[in-house]
Amino acid sequence: MIFNNTQKILVLVIILFTNLAFGMDKNQFFIQSDEFFHLNVEDGLVKYKQIKKNDDNIHDLVNYVSNADLSSFDSTEKLAFYINAYNLLVINKIIEKYPVESPTSIPGFFDIKKHMIAGEKLTLNDLENKRIRTYNDSRIHFVLVCAALGCPKLGSFSFDPEKLEEQLTQQTKLALNDPDFIRTDGNMMELSEIFSWYRQDFGKSDKDLILFINKYRTIPLPENAKLNYYSYDWTLNELK
Repeated sequence: MIFNNTQKILVLVIILFTNLAFGMDKNQFFIQSDEFFHLNVEDGLVKYKQIKKNDDNIHDLVNYVSNADLSSFDSTEKLAFYINAYNLLVINKIIEKYPVESPTSIPGFFDIKKHMIAGEKLTLNDLENKRIRTYNDSRIHFVLVCAALGCPKLGSFSFDPEKLEEQLTQQTKLALNDPDFIRTDGNMMELSEIFSWYRQDFGKSDKDLILFINKYRTIPLPENAKLNYYSYDWTLNELK
C-alpha cells in the first residue's frame, strides 16, 4: 500500500500518541506525576478548571495507572504507586463531571464506580482499604485526599519511593499541626472525623490516639484531653 503525505503524517501522529500513552515506565510515572501535582496544586487546593482545559497529562497518567505491571515493583514502590493512583483517580473523576460542588454529588464516587488499577477493577474504597491500608501505616490517612476541604491538604508533589518515608512523615506533621484540622480549646479537642472513621488504625483507646497525634505535634495535646469530632466538610477542595 502506498501512503500519500497526509496519510503518513496521520500514521506518525497515531504512533506518537500511542507511545505517549503506553510507553511510560514507572520512573516516568513518578516524575510526570510530580510535575502534574506541582503545576495543578497550590496550598493544598486543586486547579480543577485548569486541568479540565488541558487534561492530556492526567489522562496519560491515569492510563498508566490502569495498565501498570507491578510485578517488578518492590513494596515501597507499590505503596507510592497506590497513593499517587488514588489522588490522580480522584482528580480525574472530578474533572470528568466538572463543575461539581463536592465529590459526594457524584453518585457512587467512592464505593460503586470501579477503576482499572494495575489490571484490577477496584473502587476508590477498595484501593484504600484493600491495598493501601494493608501496609498498616496510619500516616496514609494524611496523604490520601478525597477532593474535599475536610481532607488533609494535598501535596504539590507526587509520592516518590526514594522519599516516601520522609514524605509520609512530612504530610502527617503538616496535618496534625494544622489548627483547622485539630482544633484545640484548653482541655477540649475537636478532631477530624477521619480519626473516628478509622479509629482502629490509631490504637484501641483515646490515650493511644493522643499518643499517636503527639508523636507528630510541635505542641503536644494534654494526655487527659477530652476528644470530640467535628463534621467533615465535603466541599470541593478547589482553588478558585
